[in-house]
Amino acid sequence: MQGMQGLIDWIVAKGLSADDIDDILVGLAERLEEMGYPLLRASIAMPSIDPMRKGFSVSWSRSSTMSIEVQGHDNAGQELFRRSPISYLLSNDLEFGRWKLPSPADQETFPLLQELADLGATDYLMRLIGFPGETALAGVGFSLAVDGPSGFSDEQIAGLDTFLPTLALACYRIAAMRVATDVLAVYTGVRTSGRILNGQTRRGDGTSIYAAIMMADLKDFTSLNERYAPDDIVAWLNEHFEAIAQPVEDAGGEILKFMGDSVLAIFPAEIDNPDDACRRALSATMTVLRTTAQLNSARAIAAKPEMLVDIVLHVGEVFYGNIGASRRLDFTAIGKAVNEAARIEKLCDALDRNLLASEAFVAHVLDAFEMLGTFPLKGVAKPANVYGLISADLPDVSRL
Repeated sequence: MQGMQGLIDWIVAKGLSADDIDDILVGLAERLEEMGYPLLRASIAMPSIDPMRKGFSVSWSRSSTMSIEVQGHDNAGQELFRRSPISYLLSNDLEFGRWKLPSPADQETFPLLQELADLGATDYLMRLIGFPGETALAGVGFSLAVDGPSGFSDEQIAGLDTFLPTLALACYRIAAMRVATDVLAVYTGVRTSGRILNGQTRRGDGTSIYAAIMMADLKDFTSLNERYAPDDIVAWLNEHFEAIAQPVEDAGGEILKFMGDSVLAIFPAEIDNPDDACRRALSATMTVLRTTAQLNSARAIAAKPEMLVDIVLHVGEVFYGNIGASRRLDFTAIGKAVNEAARIEKLCDALDRNLLASEAFVAHVLDAFEMLGTFPLKGVAKPANVYGLISADLPDVSRL
């Protein structure tokens, strides 16, 4: 009992300090072996609230130490889950399952059991512990496989019931924090989510920063909505947003807002040396334009409508922080520079250009742009010098 209490105390300490469930699993496996469990494999499985994965499992094995398996939302991921012991337990409203190995009938149903039997496992069990609430983080599954000649002893199985509730709490704490971090990053961006988790949650919290600004707008979106089904529009919109978001993130920028068919992104800059941020913003823009052209070429072959994008590049000071109502906030960037970028974007159709830049931005990438003229901007006191690419060929930004 002293050994079991020591294990529980260790789980509590790790649950309060660890950032990853696999860190707990490695130490747990080592301690169970010391307590006499002839462990071959140990695994912790949990659902996920991630747009790219439905669930994941972390596994320790005596031969290969650690592995992580991710279940996607696609058909392959669903089929993999359907043929697993955890799916069997959930489908039959069970919290505990045990399989003596080898057992040909079970192995045929669950490929995992065949794999374990081939490795010499003699006994496999799984315990499910549910969490309260209405989120997708519904519970945790814990499984063990042993290769002792008699499998698990009654005392060892009883020991599981002693420490598993504590392990479940530790996993819940880590998973809940990971959900908060990952999901917040999905909805607000990595840099913004970090600020929110660090406590910038009050209205008005934020700071003035200098940044290169990208404003992108899909053309003729309203007319497309009149002519095509919403499901088609959403699918096409997502394709183009992906074509914009990935290059922005790869270039060190951050998408702050999707506004209908528009995107606002920033590339934080040093106020006394914004050249690098402007070059990264331009590099991302070149990739966006190339990828958009490829999407539209493929869409034309499939007899689907093209979706063109207009982009404006600017640089200046913005307020980066919380605005909105006291209980409904938006962490975004606002200010004179953002307003100017939005006004310049309105000139794209009149100038028949899909990429425009401000004079402030062009000062940091001189060789890429030529002046198109001086234009009044609605709500802006001073007319703006507006620039377009010198050539229809997209420039090599690395040489600017």
